Amino acid sequence: MRYLLFLLLIAPSVMKAQSNDSDSLGLPGDNFDLYGALELFKNAQSVEAFEQALNTQSNEVNNLDLNEDGNVDYVQVIDNMSKDTHALVLRVAVSETETQDIAVIGIEKSGDNNAVLQVVGDEELYGKDYLIEPADEAAEKTGRGPSANPGYGAARAPIVIVNVWYWPGVRYVYAPGYVVWRSPWRWRAYPVWWSPWRPVAWRVHHGRVIRYRTVYCRRVTVYRVHHARRVYSPYRAASPTVQRRTAAQRANSPAQVQRNNQTPRSQPAAQSTQRNTQTKQNKQAAKAQNRPAAKAQTAPRNKAGKAGGGRAQSKPAGTRPR
Repeated sequence: MRYLLFLLLIAPSVMKAQSNDSDSLGLPGDNFDLYGALELFKNAQSVEAFEQALNTQSNEVNNLDLNEDGNVDYVQVIDNMSKDTHALVLRVAVSETETQDIAVIGIEKSGDNNAVLQVVGDEELYGKDYLIEPADEAAEKTGRGPSANPGYGAARAPIVIVNVWYWPGVRYVYAPGYVVWRSPWRWRAYPVWWSPWRPVAWRVHHGRVIRYRTVYCRRVTVYRVHHARRVYSPYRAASPTVQRRTAAQRANSPAQVQRNNQTPRSQPAAQSTQRNTQTKQNKQAAKAQNRPAAKAQTAPRNKAGKAGGGRAQSKPAGTRPR
């Protein structure tokens, strides 16, 4: 009885620990919560205010220490603008000569009073195709609002694309007098209000940012800000130091990285490849088994023909039986 009671008491903590492990990417992006960054941008009145919120310790979004100096890194925000498209880059100065992008917030205007937004994590920190976007669970349940895919009948609920036009930060970057924001801060040149703090263990950080995992944002596998990707692509910054470190992390925990970055689309392809490989192996095995049997069947016929002569042997032309 006591043993059963003990199991009931520790079961929730064990399940929570397992859930935490499954949330880990096994990459540096574990220490910067993109869900939290999206929430901070949603409430920011300007891009400058958004940068300050990212670097405020009490918001607990940033736990990155990419240069491993024992202090949390300062996150710069740089806007790459092209007509009605904005690519807000979140970037860290790893050293005096190296910088590393964390993520890019792509914003595209799709109408007079409509705009779409996605956050794309950098591949070095989050793996391939790590996408976060706003969500509206209530609209998806009722089937109202603009839909990205209408589904097939009533069995599939539509995915509603949230219009972010009325977010203060979005209205700010589309204002007529907007001056494109590029963070003035650099390596060892930081604002007076900021002072670095010590990073905490990933489990502690994950427990603090879990409050940002609400119904108002979701992880997806489909890109919606294609023009923002093209605008940002020439300006992407990757640190060789971070690349070497993430390569080592992938080598040490390849299964964890692959499992957390596998998208639903890639799973059927992997299963199909596995089935094709298995079928090929089965065919080769069957062919190897049938080959000796075929020789065994033809051998007696060849021997019989050779021993008996007659039809199996050819006669010289022009000869007749006597």
